[in-house]
Amino acid sequence: MAAPTDFQTQLFLNNKYVDAKSKETLSLVNPFNGEPISAAVQVAGQEDIDLAVSYAQAAFKSGPWSTYTGAQRAVYLNKLADLIDANAHKLAALDSLCMGAPIAVAENFVVPQAAVAFRYYAGLADKIEGDSFAAEDGTYRIVRHEPLGVCAGIAPWNVPMIYVGWKIAPALAAGNTAIFKASESSPLATLYLGKLVIEAGFPPGVIQFVNGGGKTGALLASHMGIAKISFTGSTSVGKIVQKLATESNMKKVTLELGGKSAALVFEDANIPNAVAGTADGFLLNSGQMCLATSRLLVQESIATPFIEAVKARFLKAASKLGSDPLSPTTTYGPMANKAQFDRVLSYINIGKEGGALAIGGASNGNNGLFIEPTVFVNPDKNSRIYKEEIFGPVLSILTFKTEEEALELANDTNTGLSAGLYTSDLNRALRVSAKLESGNVAINSLHLPAVNVPFGGWKESGSGQELGRYGFQSYLKTKSVHIK
Repeated sequence: MAAPTDFQTQLFLNNKYVDAKSKETLSLVNPFNGEPISAAVQVAGQEDIDLAVSYAQAAFKSGPWSTYTGAQRAVYLNKLADLIDANAHKLAALDSLCMGAPIAVAENFVVPQAAVAFRYYAGLADKIEGDSFAAEDGTYRIVRHEPLGVCAGIAPWNVPMIYVGWKIAPALAAGNTAIFKASESSPLATLYLGKLVIEAGFPPGVIQFVNGGGKTGALLASHMGIAKISFTGSTSVGKIVQKLATESNMKKVTLELGGKSAALVFEDANIPNAVAGTADGFLLNSGQMCLATSRLLVQESIATPFIEAVKARFLKAASKLGSDPLSPTTTYGPMANKAQFDRVLSYINIGKEGGALAIGGASNGNNGLFIEPTVFVNPDKNSRIYKEEIFGPVLSILTFKTEEEALELANDTNTGLSAGLYTSDLNRALRVSAKLESGNVAINSLHLPAVNVPFGGWKESGSGQELGRYGFQSYLKTKSVHIK
């Protein structure tokens, strides 16, 4: 398909597209061919963020939104979900253009998941429960859960539309208002949503979209008028967001950060299924997924044939290197931007020095930001390619003899986002999953978050949860009322 050429580049404030007062703009580049995208996206500065917060506060405190019941809020969330579905191809094309995700994945999975989140939280909007306690001592007590106020979301560039659902939908369902900032690398689909917000009938100030990089994110994290911020991104930036939030007004923070997750494959696993999950699943979005199991641990007795099968899958993906992400048949895209391309290559070069490269490692940077799917076998366990998140198509494979050794290897990391486990022994599956130091564990499948259960990391992979009732509760504050 032809690349989109019609872009929205302004800020979306108070149900209007407006010019940023900062006068700064972002430059976007198509990672497929390195050509500039003709969209000078306007950057929100301090004055713009102050305006967005004032509009959101007005909508929360005195606008129509403040008077709506949960059931009424649900109507708007469901309308927006329908509009996202109806515009899925357009939204997917804009994301694909910005960061190179295959449009088939974006249109059939990423964008629909945003709509799924809005519908799920629409169902919870009128189910905010409290507690009551009998007046045994003469005092009747009730517990209320109330909305926080203005909530902000900051998203990464890899699956922008999913985070629109994860961060905006629960905030609105709980009765809050929301300000959302997409990554400076992939803002176009999010900006297009402003049209859909208006079409869905949301009152002004309820949903707003701002643009910018780290400076704009810092303005949100430190703003005294924002009650909560939800950030997804790297661990290093997450720590900055946490610090800014704490030092400003102690706003609530949810952090979904990086991972260096492990997948454990035992000798009794269904081998074809395990190969598909650890190879094809890992290469989803070209390895640019925080939940990717980039450390593959294979039991020694099956290691040789299993590793060969994984390498074959990687070589198959590499044979299509350079395919246009906007083609419906493309399954493997480029790195999202030049900085990420350079970062991944730097790790590959470090790994090559250790002599553990099995396949891949080459780039096609002269014609797009493509990197071959890369496998390192038995790298040094203290090497950077094994210990640090690369966020690209670079897989480290180690072997193990016993279950105890596998667990020791899997848990030897500062992160704990999403582990995998392949075995046909149910007792082992339950035993090992209980001992894995990870906020999420997938057994015999690639882990894909589900909207009705919490998603969050342990250790340096974050704090708090998104999704499910746990994610919903994080957009509410608790009040105890004593009646004499």
